[in-house]
Amino acid sequence: MANSFHRVSQSLRADNGIRSSAGLLIALALIAAWLLWAFQAHVTEYEVSDSARLEVAGAAYPVQANVAGRLMVSRLVLGKEVHVGDVLAELDSNDERLNLQEERTRLATLGPQLEALRSQMQSEQEGQGDERRVLRFSTAGAQAQYREAQAQAALAGQDAKRASQLRAEGIISDADAQRAQAEAQSKRAAAENLKDTISSLEPELQVRERDREVRLKQILGDEAKLEAAVATSSATIKQLEYEIDRRSIRAPISGRLGESAELRPGSHIGEGQQLGIIVPSGKLQVIAEFQPSAAFGKVRPGQRAILRLQGFPWAQYGTIPARVSRVAAEIRDGKVRVELALDAAPRSRIPLQHGLPGSVEVEVDRLSPAALILRSAGGLMGSR
Repeated sequence: MANSFHRVSQSLRADNGIRSSAGLLIALALIAAWLLWAFQAHVTEYEVSDSARLEVAGAAYPVQANVAGRLMVSRLVLGKEVHVGDVLAELDSNDERLNLQEERTRLATLGPQLEALRSQMQSEQEGQGDERRVLRFSTAGAQAQYREAQAQAALAGQDAKRASQLRAEGIISDADAQRAQAEAQSKRAAAENLKDTISSLEPELQVRERDREVRLKQILGDEAKLEAAVATSSATIKQLEYEIDRRSIRAPISGRLGESAELRPGSHIGEGQQLGIIVPSGKLQVIAEFQPSAAFGKVRPGQRAILRLQGFPWAQYGTIPARVSRVAAEIRDGKVRVELALDAAPRSRIPLQHGLPGSVEVEVDRLSPAALILRSAGGLMGSR
């Protein structure tokens, strides 16, 4: 025991406090460095998407059948370049084409009938004017004849009056006087007959005009029926042409057939059945889906991000830089849609194309390690 106490005494006498002070200083320096790092350093916080996919900026467009029917011709070839309006498939339209030909023939026969009615109506209208002009001429002629007959009747009356005086004086015979009286009566009767004729001209014309108006109304009715038939036939032709066109499945946009159903002529196609997908040519973009808690309030336009593609290990192929362009304001199927503009490196070894899946990491914040620890602790306490 004395030996042990002796050693301790020697150690205490040999210790002058340098080692302890050095150790304390080193510990304080480490603590200060850690505190400086914890409060002054910056750590990038990322939010990772549940899924992501490379897509063409113009969304892929499905090729669908507008109506149900039997497939006659199919030009759907996977990878084929198509242009808007190209016929990709044709359904059976024989019934519609036959009905269209029949309706066109019917419309062709209605045209001449309508022209004939219009010509007849024009003739009736022209005849009405001609009759009115003839009436004016006939009336004028009859009035002239009436005036002439009146003059002759007046002259004959004077002759009869003189004949009566001459008979009274015994100059002429009774027969001559009676003959003069008869002539005067005949002239007056002829004048009255002309007067009656003039009076009957206008009523006769009115009767003919009423008959003509009846015929015109009948023609107008027939014309209206024919015009309605022409309009109905034209509408039917347009409807049949539309139905035939619906049975020609055309490319809605220009691009490449990225997917095509296996179809054979004669197979039945249902209305709305998807026959293929056209991928338009354009700039690629990233479509990512995030959890609402990870997107709302954190992911904003302009933030930088990186894209990691499945099948291309990032340690070998690297990552692709991107930038957030748009963030959805509503939730769809429990996810938030985020669109990112792609900024691929010029020498990227990854063959970028439509449809490549992957994941996106978005830089949402830069904060100190201490703040990150406090935020994680707060989140943990809040969850509990």
